[in-house]
Amino acid sequence: MTRTAVVTGALGGIGGATCELLAERGFDVVGVDVRAGTDVCVDIGDAEATEAALSAVLDGRQVCALVNNAAFQLTNTIEQLDDASWRQVMDVNVSAAHRLTRLLAPSLRAARGAVVNVSSVHALASTAGMAAYAASKAALVAYTRVSALELAPAVRVNAVLPGAVQTRMLEDGLARFASDDQGRRAAIERLVSRTPLERVGDPREIATVIAFLLDDDQSAFLTGTTIVADGGVSARLASE
Repeated sequence: MTRTAVVTGALGGIGGATCELLAERGFDVVGVDVRAGTDVCVDIGDAEATEAALSAVLDGRQVCALVNNAAFQLTNTIEQLDDASWRQVMDVNVSAAHRLTRLLAPSLRAARGAVVNVSSVHALASTAGMAAYAASKAALVAYTRVSALELAPAVRVNAVLPGAVQTRMLEDGLARFASDDQGRRAAIERLVSRTPLERVGDPREIATVIAFLLDDDQSAFLTGTTIVADGGVSARLASE
């Protein structure tokens, strides 16, 4: 029986690694991204366009796995963060996850499937300039808990909270500390020095956590929970 998985943000670092790993494990992967080059090219912040594009591509296929991974990150201070920018972050990072969960819930129930929401360690502790992004990722954790309750017992819903992972988003985020290559390298070095495992993560490492949470053999009794994959960063007191 064909197992279909829908992965948003499919052309990003974590999304791409997840699509690759799930395909290796036998899934028929439907990638969704705002950029051309994937199965569904759509701005998932646009409700009508997303529903139409996804329905056309799926064409009645039963979905057993959903990975809400797409994300938009801004690094504005609160005083710089206007309403339109706030809504854009929330639309992509939270509203789209709800939209796809709602649209695919009947199929997921029928398949007794699973959902993984890709949140962030910023849901637990953050830094200046990340108000919209941190708030959206915290909202996604809360949404994970409620959707796990509502979709149980047929569908399991969990979240993974990555820390620093070697992606374009990490590089863009570090630009708030430095505008040139040397400054960004220094920012990475500082980040690594404060990480107990003394490195940033690889997208494939997050993909393996996602695949674990989708696997009924390995994680059958997990729902409504979160796994933090941050190299130990959140275990350390900021004051130490």
